[in-house]
Amino acid sequence: MSNLIAISYPDVATAVAVRDRLADLQRQNLITMEDVVVVERRADGKIKMHQAVGLTGMGAAGGALWGGLIGMVFFMPLFGMALGAATGAAGGAMIDAGVNNEFMRELADKLEPGTAALFVLVVRSAPDKVIPEIQPYGGHVIQTSLSREEEAQLHEMMEGIGAR
Repeated sequence: MSNLIAISYPDVATAVAVRDRLADLQRQNLITMEDVVVVERRADGKIKMHQAVGLTGMGAAGGALWGGLIGMVFFMPLFGMALGAATGAAGGAMIDAGVNNEFMRELADKLEPGTAALFVLVVRSAPDKVIPEIQPYGGHVIQTSLSREEEAQLHEMMEGIGAR
């Protein structure tokens, strides 16, 4: 079961830096994330989502591959690739994998203009190794699906030494 953790930051650059650090930690197998998204509330009040994985692009690439293979059977690989890419991109754009976009927008509406939040859907982690790596960036835990004890421990560790 995955756990959702949402942390607010004073600006989008800090949230992106934490997202990138978590990606590094995932490559080291210290955390496994199902989804990670930075949501920015711009100074004008508009919400912008910075998705880590573009499902449209992934769908297009997969569709082009399969379309090309099927097109080769009918001696029209380029047409098959084009048709497969278009179909895959359309399918990828319709998929809402990971954290629910509407939920992220609702929480982002509560952020102060100019700030950002990082939404992480964690499958598995080693908190004793991950949290010290992101603690220097500060941040405020705004929502989790953790148990009360785990959430209290996360608050304590995030707002400890080096946090704002």
